[in-house]
Order: sequence, then structure tokens, then C-alpha cells
Amino acid sequence: QVQLVESGGGLVQAGGSLRLSCAASGSPLRINAINAMGWYRQAPGKQRELVAAISTGGSANYADSVKGRFTISRDNTQNTVYLQMNSLKPEDTAVYYCHVMVVLGINWDYWGQGTQVTVSS
Repeated sequence: QVQLVESGGGLVQAGGSLRLSCAASGSPLRINAINAMGWYRQAPGKQRELVAAISTGGSANYADSVKGRFTISRDNTQNTVYLQMNSLKPEDTAVYYCHVMVVLGINWDYWGQGTQVTVSS
């Protein structure tokens, strides 16, 4: 199994910044098989959506709504993924979930417990 522990959420005013972190731990076999890492978010009444994802090699992709404002990065030595969020807007308010994909013959998806990000106007 893989456990994901998120931190860094909170309340911020519009235009402010937050940095989310997500540390993965668990069986060495699965930790060493982590492939993509990413962040999703879910606002009230809406479906969960991809915010950003990053491959083991560092290639990143972003939702159009956050391009130029958010930056995803990862530290493979610490099995940690980060999301730097700048120029936050009220519409960024959501629960943010960390996600990792473990590739061991088949793909295994693991999710964090979620961290609330609230942006006030």
C-alpha cells in the first residue's frame, strides 16, 4: 500500500499564494514503482478535476485554468510532490487531493485525504 499525507492548505486572500505538499510512504516495492504524481481538486457541487500532474522525468501538464499561476514539482528522493499556487482566485477554492499512480503490472491509483484551500475575495 501507499499512504499519502498532504499539508499546506488554508485560507488566503485573492492574489495570495499557498504551497501544498504531499509525501508518499509505504511498501518499498510500491514506492519505487510510483510513476505519475499529481493534484486534483473538487469544489462543492462539481466533479473532481485534474489541476496538474508530473511524470517521473519532470514533464508537467496543467489545467488551462491554472496555467501560468500554479507550478507542480516533485522530489523523487523524498517521494514528495508539491504544488505552488500563486495569484489565487476565489474560483480556486476547493478540496485539493494528491494522487499517485503506481505501475506494477497494472496501474494502481492512490489518493490523499484532501486538504481544503479557500480563497476569499
